[in-house]
Amino acid sequence: MACLLSACSPRLMLVRSVADELASQGQAEEEDLLLAREASAFYLKLSESLLRQTPGHLALAESVAGGFTQYGYAFVAFEADRLESRDARAAQALRQRAARLYLRAHRHAMAALEQHHRGAFLQRLQQSSAGQPLPPLPAEQVGVAYWAAASWAAYISLSKDKPEAVADLPLALRLAELAWATQPAHGEGALAGLLATLEASRPGGKARRAETLFDQAIAAGSGRNAGALVGKAETLALPAGDRAAFEALLRQALAVPGQSLGNQVMRQRAQWLLDSADDLF
Repeated sequence: MACLLSACSPRLMLVRSVADELASQGQAEEEDLLLAREASAFYLKLSESLLRQTPGHLALAESVAGGFTQYGYAFVAFEADRLESRDARAAQALRQRAARLYLRAHRHAMAALEQHHRGAFLQRLQQSSAGQPLPPLPAEQVGVAYWAAASWAAYISLSKDKPEAVADLPLALRLAELAWATQPAHGEGALAGLLATLEASRPGGKARRAETLFDQAIAAGSGRNAGALVGKAETLALPAGDRAAFEALLRQALAVPGQSLGNQVMRQRAQWLLDSADDLF
């Protein structure tokens, strides 16, 4: 038994060491968006494999869930939007693939949260709708919770034909609010932007609160969060028919510096939306 344990321990240490490195690399910037796309598939598969061996590794779970969500949005769902006017059937196929990637991300993030809450996290989240208190969320779990909620909301947005998926929207909102209660400035405004989008999307949502949350997201980003600007343009200015505000927000997004995957993709989306403004208004 001692021999077996001594053989197992170094292997587990090695797995955790590689998991730590992959988690840190998941936050790195990449100037070449095409290279990022080509490298993502291998990185995600390797990280996912290691996560299955270290299910309690929060940083790796956050990286994997964020990676699948960003890949689905940046390289699949966004392509579907651009393809829609030329080939609706191909666009729908891409959206179905994006939905599967979002669901995959969500499952990984929720599995990590369940691991740290003794298998009762989702149950307590569901019980909170009946007046029970939300489960406590330590600061180190906010990143995983953010991607769990973001991927969940993204999946729901592409599953409008599935009532059981749409019915989970209040749970996604509750999860985002739980993360917000612990660390409202998480992700340089990314969490506030997610809450703003969910507020605007939910039945009975208040545009004024959504606008306040978007403004908080923009302020928290200190000019480094293109996603909050694009989100406010698409979620509030476009439905309101305010073309001047729509275009002003998108031009601000184009001026955001930084080579993170999120900002690069959002700058591309901002330019595409500006180019499509005549068709949108």
